[in-house]
Amino acid sequence: MRITNKMMTNNMMTSINKNKNLLNTLDEQYSTGKKIQRPSQDPIVAVRALKLRTNLSELNQYYEKNIPDARSWMDVTEEALKNMNQVMTKINSSCVQGATDSLTASDRSSIVETLNEMKKQIYQEGNANYAGRYVFTGYKTNSSLSFEENTSVNYTITENFTGNDLDAITKISYGVGGGPDTAAPTTINTHRLRLSYENLDASNLSGIPNKDITYVDKNGVTKTIAAADIVQASLSNTAIDPYNPASGKVNYIPETGELILSDTVYASMQGAQKITVDYGKSNFETGDLKPESYFDCKDNTNNITYKVFDQQIQYEINFNQSLTINTQAKDAFDHSIGRDIDEILYAVKDVEAVEGKIAEVKKNLEDKSLSQVAIDNLNTTLTNLQTEFKLKTDIMQDKFNKGILGSKNAQDKLNTAVADLGTRSTRLDLTEDRLSSQQVNFEELMSNNEDADVAETYVRLSSAEVIYNASLNAAGKIVKASLLDFL
Repeated sequence: MRITNKMMTNNMMTSINKNKNLLNTLDEQYSTGKKIQRPSQDPIVAVRALKLRTNLSELNQYYEKNIPDARSWMDVTEEALKNMNQVMTKINSSCVQGATDSLTASDRSSIVETLNEMKKQIYQEGNANYAGRYVFTGYKTNSSLSFEENTSVNYTITENFTGNDLDAITKISYGVGGGPDTAAPTTINTHRLRLSYENLDASNLSGIPNKDITYVDKNGVTKTIAAADIVQASLSNTAIDPYNPASGKVNYIPETGELILSDTVYASMQGAQKITVDYGKSNFETGDLKPESYFDCKDNTNNITYKVFDQQIQYEINFNQSLTINTQAKDAFDHSIGRDIDEILYAVKDVEAVEGKIAEVKKNLEDKSLSQVAIDNLNTTLTNLQTEFKLKTDIMQDKFNKGILGSKNAQDKLNTAVADLGTRSTRLDLTEDRLSSQQVNFEELMSNNEDADVAETYVRLSSAEVIYNASLNAAGKIVKASLLDFL
């Protein structure tokens, strides 16, 4: 076969172009550090790179954003719970101190002041927030747990109890319309159901006419206390004794938020599996817990109905793995400790009030112009007041003792919440460590897939450059112009 110069030239140009393309490819790899510049250069590398980059991007989202955000939220929650625990410890110590029988008026005032401040502090901790989002209010992260100012808004609250919530209490009575100047004080031992709020709407239970109380007794039978058997027994009503209900009746005391049960009602409700009470409240003070975080309720003012359920805020912290970052207030603390403190404060005030009356009577007895009848009457009053003082001091000490138990129970509930949070925090730590390792592995896989070996590429580039230059020199020597090129 005849080989012409044109054929030689074409073959030479093909080889030169091939060497030039290889040189260009290696030069791009060396200058960019990447194996390919376009997917068409190696589709397999391109597809693998796309998948690895997508996975690494998701991993970085988890590792660099979601996990730090989750940790910050949980750190704020943990700090608030620890602060509450410290407050509970101080409350417990104050109650232990108050339970002694050697308190002076100054001692009581100091304890009352401490307890009052601790009550405010514990609910203020409930308003802890992270980046403007309240951490204890479930999905309502834009709403504080407690009212931050005195607020008038009408709620109908549905609160559920069991027979274990029925509480035995002792009250001092002079009888209807009586007083220390007419009769000796007596004690009334009765049972009550203490609601979570005081200063309730006085019109009726829940402010709704004909509202019954329903309960499921210990045998599983649903029973009803008819509205007609629920007596509004306001403390301002001197016609009835609020803590001494008639047989088969329940006295509703709106000022204290108590349902006082007669003996027959208590006997029927004792051991109840569930007791449901609806009641209304329209005025809330600064620091009062908002009902929607704890109870099924309706905001009648704004026509909003709330249902209590587990509101878990979950963060994606790994591929197909989520973590609940929030702790709901109902799982950490409730109204009971605040109500216990209020009752201690009221008991102390009752004792101080009797002390004031005793001091006043003693001062009156110093009047030399008094008749014997007046002196006898004052001495009778003094004796009755001293008896009342002894009885109310016993009640006060009992309230302090209940405060010890209540603060201990509240602390146990807090510790359970802290332990649960700690478990989730440990899980977050383990996931973070695993993601850190995965991040390194993914970056190594990406590098192996995409990055060129610089040393190897340099050697190949140098070799290709030598070959390319040699091919140019060879072409210049071999291909000569001749007459045949023009035939």
